[in-house]
Amino acid sequence: MLKKNFSTNFSTSKGRLYKEKEDVNRSIYQRDRDRVIHSSAFRRLEHKTQVFVHHEGDHYRSRLTHSLEVSQIARTIARMLVLDEDLSEVIALAHDLGHTPFGHAGEEALNKSMSDYGGFDHNAQTLRIVTLLEKKYFSFDGLNLTWETLEGIVKHNGPLEENNLPFAIQDYLKNGMNLEIETWCGPEAQVAALSDDIAYFSHDFEDGVRANFFTLEEIIDTFSILSDVKKNLYNKMNDYSVKRIVNEIRRLIISKMILDLVIKTKENIIKFQPKSSQDVRLLGKPLIEFSDAMSSSMYEIRTFLTNKMYKHYEINRMTSKAKRIVSDLFKIYSQEADCLPNEWKLNYDKAKNSFAKNRIITDYIAGMTDRFAINEHKKLYDFNKGW
Repeated sequence: MLKKNFSTNFSTSKGRLYKEKEDVNRSIYQRDRDRVIHSSAFRRLEHKTQVFVHHEGDHYRSRLTHSLEVSQIARTIARMLVLDEDLSEVIALAHDLGHTPFGHAGEEALNKSMSDYGGFDHNAQTLRIVTLLEKKYFSFDGLNLTWETLEGIVKHNGPLEENNLPFAIQDYLKNGMNLEIETWCGPEAQVAALSDDIAYFSHDFEDGVRANFFTLEEIIDTFSILSDVKKNLYNKMNDYSVKRIVNEIRRLIISKMILDLVIKTKENIIKFQPKSSQDVRLLGKPLIEFSDAMSSSMYEIRTFLTNKMYKHYEINRMTSKAKRIVSDLFKIYSQEADCLPNEWKLNYDKAKNSFAKNRIITDYIAGMTDRFAINEHKKLYDFNKGW
């Protein structure tokens, strides 16, 4: 078991870029969490694609519901490992703030449009949002989050190479805090990252069944993680609805993945004997991880979802349309900047070079929701709309 003093707490934080008097009623990470939740970027996640574009159905997951599910899983795991629940939670809530409209399809299109101007990466854009683009406070731009939260946002997928950093991260490191990009992130950020995986694998199949991309029987027969309950699930099919059985499968998968992660991580703690979060960063490998058997099961689920869902022709059609919308918007704004809203056009005119000007256009497009991007595209490209 982890000792209490292993968890990241108030006394061990490396602080904020801009010094502030902390709130006596909230921990620093609760304050970070509250700032993320009250941000404009967080609210917009409600209408940003997870897998299905928002208008495809009200019951499909959005980036917002996904982020909430990740945060709930992260808090559970952090509590079981005696880590800081609030820190894991805020990293989980913030991890997708930088996503474009239409999810990875929009990101791919924006990255291509920005290929001559530093590209686009949604993790780096999240850092840009929380350190620059959110403008709510008198004393600073951004949310002035703690070092540990920013580190988790930037490095939750692992260490970064200095000669291959996305623009937004390079830009921040020039004048911001040293986020030690060459090391692994702290344990709470590792928890948030794997909670993201658990949420994907346990929730996307539910949306896939709802969309009729595959059947309940295919899930039960294919997922080896369900092998010990396969017979029981088939017996339940005579008495319960598909919706109810899918929910039970989701609960079962989440529980199994969480338990496996906790058991394997406790084995790692005994093996490596970390005494602090910094020990975890310098370990040279993740401390928080799944067993080999569970990793194999997760690969199996990922392969199934990729073949049956993520590459489904209906998803491909949505992806194709999404890329065209984002590419078209970037093209017209870069050619006719007068089409930008007044505030954005003012910043565009102040920009000193084409690199900075195109980054402003990118910030504007990346912040759009799916439906706003669709409506903007109609106004700008359909002669009969927007009059």
